[in-house]
Amino acid sequence: MLIVAGYLITEPTDRDAFVAEGAKAVSMARSAQGCLDFSITADTVDPARINIFERWESEDELLAFRGSGPDSDTAARILGADVKRYVIAAVEEP
Repeated sequence: MLIVAGYLITEPTDRDAFVAEGAKAVSMARSAQGCLDFSITADTVDPARINIFERWESEDELLAFRGSGPDSDTAARILGADVKRYVIAAVEEP
């Protein structure tokens, strides 16, 4: 299992539009083979921050969905980012 988690930074005035435009990607991801969870959400404290969370059954399924990444227009709107991929060896109840 893989988890991709972190955040993006955008202009505060662009954040809500960026998140709204991401709804299509969220819907596509959630219907993709191997996607267990996917969300793009506005941070509740930082007006420039967008939180990212993805959970995938395998790297192959993640890569099949991911393709080449954001297009150049979307990438230009991202001013900073800290997103990491975590490889999970075991899952337990909390």
